[in-house]
Amino acid sequence: MASSSLVIGQEFADVETCRRSLKDISIALHFDLRVVKSDRGRFIAKCSEEGCPWHVHAAKCPGVPTFMIRTLRAEHTCAGVLNHYHQQADVGWVARSVEARLRDNPQYKPKEILQDIRAHHGDAVSYMQAWRGKERSMAAVHGTFEEGYSLLPAYCEQVRKTNPGSIASVFVGHENHFQRLVVSYSASIYGFIKSCRPLLELDRTQLRGKYLGSLLCAAAVDAEDTLFPLAFAIVDSESDENWMWFLSELRKLFGVNTESMPRLTILSDRQRGILEAVETHFPSAFHGFCLRHDAKLVNIFWSAVYALTAVEFESKISEMVEISQDVLQWFHHFPPRLWAVAHFEGVRYGHFTLGVTEILHNWAREGQELPIVQMMEHIRHQLTSGYRDRRNMGMSWNSSILVPSAEKRIAEAIADSRCYQVLRANEIEFEIVSTERTSIVDIRSRVCSCCRCQIYGLPCAHAAAALISCGLNVQLFAERCFTMASYLETYGEIIKPYSRQDSLEGTR
Repeated sequence: MASSSLVIGQEFADVETCRRSLKDISIALHFDLRVVKSDRGRFIAKCSEEGCPWHVHAAKCPGVPTFMIRTLRAEHTCAGVLNHYHQQADVGWVARSVEARLRDNPQYKPKEILQDIRAHHGDAVSYMQAWRGKERSMAAVHGTFEEGYSLLPAYCEQVRKTNPGSIASVFVGHENHFQRLVVSYSASIYGFIKSCRPLLELDRTQLRGKYLGSLLCAAAVDAEDTLFPLAFAIVDSESDENWMWFLSELRKLFGVNTESMPRLTILSDRQRGILEAVETHFPSAFHGFCLRHDAKLVNIFWSAVYALTAVEFESKISEMVEISQDVLQWFHHFPPRLWAVAHFEGVRYGHFTLGVTEILHNWAREGQELPIVQMMEHIRHQLTSGYRDRRNMGMSWNSSILVPSAEKRIAEAIADSRCYQVLRANEIEFEIVSTERTSIVDIRSRVCSCCRCQIYGLPCAHAAAALISCGLNVQLFAERCFTMASYLETYGEIIKPYSRQDSLEGTR
């Protein structure tokens, strides 16, 4: 077995590079390397098999750290390594081999590491070596999990310093154990208070990294109906106490702006801890339930959910009761005011399931292998790039008044309005007659008896018919949160990076 990987005169940057390169070659060619001499001036190694002539001698070049191969006997007469695992392929070697890949992909799993090493080197390492090698390499690249927790106070200080007006706080419990971390960037706070709909989604997901916990999030919705993360927290466990704390931090976030804000609608699942926290810290908010968890209910239920008027709702409920009396018991536990459009007092803007859930799952999947500070930084990078992309997208639109999705919905309403008869009662009230129904529109209050204007924040076909009959621009009667100006203002502020890349390193 001969090697073409080494030649006399071959150079290495320094003695350490020389050592590592020869170790890599011994693993690739399945023989054990025994180091005879290794110091600042020379590196001598041979095959560990007695009688095998393979050996190499490298020496330092004068005046530079470079090492050069002076003597090489490249022939092997031994059988090489016959067992599965190569003793040269230790944890340090695995860590070094995967470091570059882990920088780009912290989710690189030990199983995948094992498969890649087998593909290039055969059965060189065990699963446990792959796992330990990943852990060591992650610590070298990102620091240890333990270091991450110790850096949190300095991290929070940097967030507040570089992004004034942001919220970033860490709390510890008994014996200085990590308990809670909350972050909300000033750019997010500004975008929500100034321009987003008065709608918040609350959800959480479990973290499955080295140290378990939960990731909590509150997200708003922008003019294009895209989720706009407002605040997020990592807690040691999902508990009623931690939800109460998170909602208290969310309440502080609004500060003096609360009085001037529209009445909030908050959407969540039916977990008791969330219900109590919303009632305590946002007592005036409309609280609606996510209906994803009831997806197995019959289609009639969804017809009842989307029914726009109380009459339509009662009709659908009667159909459900005819199928099963158990429906009445369900209504007793979950009254329609919490989930039905016709009875919900707040404005859901068509949101009946939690879109924030997918964001949380992605954040957790991509970041849970990282120490906590790096996970927070990963989320910051996601927010920064997301805000930038949406800001650039908004500036590229040709729309002048409304965002494209709102423009499209109003265009559809205008098309539907063409077959309606318009009867004007006075300056502001209109009777809109169609083959299906007669609707009453008040253009000053922006309401229609069909309820679509009030529920979705955009003129319905009946309102469009009334406005067109007066020669008015239908787009001007959409809520402000659907305007181009609102969208661009939502992403008007940026999340700033640290002024110094090593700002946390000095605290280690």
